[in-house]
Amino acid sequence: MTRRFATLAWSAAVCTYLLIVLGAVVRITGSGMGCGDHWPLCNGHLFPPLNDIGTVIEWSHRLVAALVSTLVVALAVYDWWLHRPSGRPAVRASFVALALLIIQVLLGAITVKLELPAWSVVLHLGAAMLLLATLLVAARPHPLTPSLVRRGGTSILVSLTFVTVLFGALTANLGAAAACGGFPLCNGEIWISAGPLALIHWMHRLLAYSLAIIVMIWAARTPGSGPKVVLALVALQVTIGATTVLLGLPRALQAAHVAVGAAVWAGMVLVGIGALKTRSPGMVPGLRSDVS
Repeated sequence: MTRRFATLAWSAAVCTYLLIVLGAVVRITGSGMGCGDHWPLCNGHLFPPLNDIGTVIEWSHRLVAALVSTLVVALAVYDWWLHRPSGRPAVRASFVALALLIIQVLLGAITVKLELPAWSVVLHLGAAMLLLATLLVAARPHPLTPSLVRRGGTSILVSLTFVTVLFGALTANLGAAAACGGFPLCNGEIWISAGPLALIHWMHRLLAYSLAIIVMIWAARTPGSGPKVVLALVALQVTIGATTVLLGLPRALQAAHVAVGAAVWAGMVLVGIGALKTRSPGMVPGLRSDVS
């Protein structure tokens, strides 16, 4: 891998992270229809008049999405150019990122055309998270091989983090964020009786509690700074989530909750592929590979 390729991959990953956070701002501020139901145009214009804050936010989101698209396409083309002399077909992270980008763009268009149904918004975020993870893999000096997707402790942690993030998105987009009052219980209950929205919110909390406990054990058993960084991010995320609920869901804290959640996901992926090294690349020690 050349330094230029790594720089391009890291740039694409950082921009994808910013896109995820900005997407949360779009949802939190109710700006999802700031460009109407037009796509890829905004209110029928390539460069719309920015006389409404909702239009400014949504148009900014689309501009960052365009930047991410440019970087991912450039990364895939550069990767192909670097390896074309070998003539060996390979599944490379940059090519997977390009495929995920196409899916992400299509989901974005569907979300706008259908006027923001919760299922498509959640899938849109899920695709963005997978794109971020793939770009982080591309940025490391490792090919995309099965050794980077080992079964066992690492895959359990990464999968649990991903599901927790998606349940958080589902909670927010279904309007279930306010369905559970108080903390750590839901309306003072363990067995939920307040309806399906409260149940969805409670499931998100249980996933978050489980992730926090498992990461705490993992960090205690694993040498190196990577797991400790992830643990600190998880603790911060739980704190922000609790404060958000207790203060009545202020917008700034909702955005911070998404931002730190995306950082937890990125940190978990980086540790999983050996970016925050502990003992060996591609495998995170501390949880046995036979954990089930």
